[in-house]
Amino acid sequence: MKSNPKIGLALSGGGVRGISHLGVLKALNEADIYPTRLSGSSAGAIAGTMYCSGYKPEEILRIIVDTNYFKFIRPAISLKGILTMSQVEKLLKLYIKTDDFSSLQIPMTVAATDIQKGKVVYFSEGEIIKPVLASSCIPGMFEPIEYEDKFLIDGGVLNNLPVEPLDGVCDTIIGVNCNHLPEESNVKNMRVLIERSVIMSMNYNVYSRQSKCDYFIEAPGLGKYGVLDIRKAPQIFKAGYDTAMEYMEKNPSILDLVSGSKSLTA
Repeated sequence: MKSNPKIGLALSGGGVRGISHLGVLKALNEADIYPTRLSGSSAGAIAGTMYCSGYKPEEILRIIVDTNYFKFIRPAISLKGILTMSQVEKLLKLYIKTDDFSSLQIPMTVAATDIQKGKVVYFSEGEIIKPVLASSCIPGMFEPIEYEDKFLIDGGVLNNLPVEPLDGVCDTIIGVNCNHLPEESNVKNMRVLIERSVIMSMNYNVYSRQSKCDYFIEAPGLGKYGVLDIRKAPQIFKAGYDTAMEYMEKNPSILDLVSGSKSLTA
């Protein structure tokens, strides 16, 4: 067993499905496994940043449910997108007291996509909130975020499992995907066709990075939940928790990651 291993945790995007990451974190923490560095795209960036700010997984779930997080999404009068993140920004400011990566208790990297240059951009210093908002801007649904002379959208477009910022820095990398698709015998309408196609595309760039992970946790069937279906938050949280508990039972070597000193979020 390593003493105080450097554990990296990469969290995928997936809208409300990202709540499953909180269940995974709860299970890992109960096993005395505490990540020392996180990275995330979209919903993974939100969950990871809140966790790195010192909130426990259950607290983050309560905040999301009690505030009805997604009600803060408002229509945008713009040709760039139909929704705006301005109200979400106000909400994040309530819970992230100091808008700087240096204030986090655990190092965090946020992935976003530079729409003009067509490449992934990673943020781990300076302001936190703008990069997190940018990482969550689903193209066509949200207005891009203008930040540091860049127009930024959802990090998951090009990298929905940002393991690269953890590679070579951490002894062990745990990847967590929240978009597993159940089999579908009948794609009954255009909405289902589009949603399923988008998730398949996201998962392709996740699975292409799976080999970079020492451990890979994926709750089955989460792709059936809508990206904004906040009503299913408790079920999604439980799915992440149950899957992580089962994964640790089937892969006992992960328990070698138990650290002698707990994270500040404990």
